[in-house]
Amino acid sequence: MRKNSMKNTRINGEVQKVLAEIIQGEIKDPRVSSLTSVLSVEVAPDLKTCKAWVSVYGDEKAQKDTLEGLNSAEGFIRKELARRVNLRNTPEIRFIVDQSIAYGVKMSKLIDEVNQNKEQ
Repeated sequence: MRKNSMKNTRINGEVQKVLAEIIQGEIKDPRVSSLTSVLSVEVAPDLKTCKAWVSVYGDEKAQKDTLEGLNSAEGFIRKELARRVNLRNTPEIRFIVDQSIAYGVKMSKLIDEVNQNKEQ
């Protein structure tokens, strides 16, 4: 299976959908923010590992706490993923906090500031 094959793309999409459902509805850990979304998932072609990029609305502490909560619940999440998605192997999940939304907001503010200074 090639990295960008149709099969791998379908698997990534299905795992992303199921991970989002599990995180939103079934994680009871108070550290995990209710405003957590799964932005992207990349399952390795051998189905052994999975990188999941998550976005957490809030400050650095909320992001850190959510990441700790997700990492501690990884066994439960993996078990639920195995129950809901029929894969040969259930991948080991690595959660990564995605900073791209915060970076985009910061860049947008900087561009607005430059435009305001240019007009004055």
